[in-house]
Amino acid sequence: MFRAGTRQPKRDEPGPRPKNYITPGGLQRLKDEHRFLLNRERPAVTKVVTWAAGNGDRSENADYLYAKRRLRQIDSRIRFLGKRIDSAEVVDPGKPRSGAAAARVFFGATVTFANADGTERTVSIVGVDEVDLDRGHISWMSPLARALMKSAPGDQVLLRAPKKVERLEIVDVQYVPLTVAPFREPPGAEAAPTMPAVSTSD
Repeated sequence: MFRAGTRQPKRDEPGPRPKNYITPGGLQRLKDEHRFLLNRERPAVTKVVTWAAGNGDRSENADYLYAKRRLRQIDSRIRFLGKRIDSAEVVDPGKPRSGAAAARVFFGATVTFANADGTERTVSIVGVDEVDLDRGHISWMSPLARALMKSAPGDQVLLRAPKKVERLEIVDVQYVPLTVAPFREPPGAEAAPTMPAVSTSD
């Protein structure tokens, strides 16, 4: 027990949260998923829970247990998306830049670099929620992006991997609009897909 006047251990202050940088397209995709889950998928799964709850013993009702678990997953994802959207700091890669910033690697840059063998690769630096390796979109917090940051054409940087250190040469830096894959309703979603209206006129 601490006596009066005794100093108690000082608790560590929580450190600053990392910035949630994201492109306009990436933010739109998060908003589209959030809207789908909140307005369509959650209500659809809630109906399944209500229906399954009326089918006997809930403890042995597979439909009910699955739907309740799915509902918890949806609610967790909705909360996560809400936090990511609220903390988003949008950076438009296509916005014109002036001076040295236009030629150096920062968030949103599309960078071409070469390894020691002369093999070139091009990547675009995006937010953690919009990584797409098929498009060459890498997270700004990834080791590669961190190695490239603030470099300019002609610079050499070191990429420190777990088993080796690789020297890369910056070939080109551009800032261009980036296309982010839009949100698509996942296969097996409980919400029925929206069907286009069918004209009945001749």
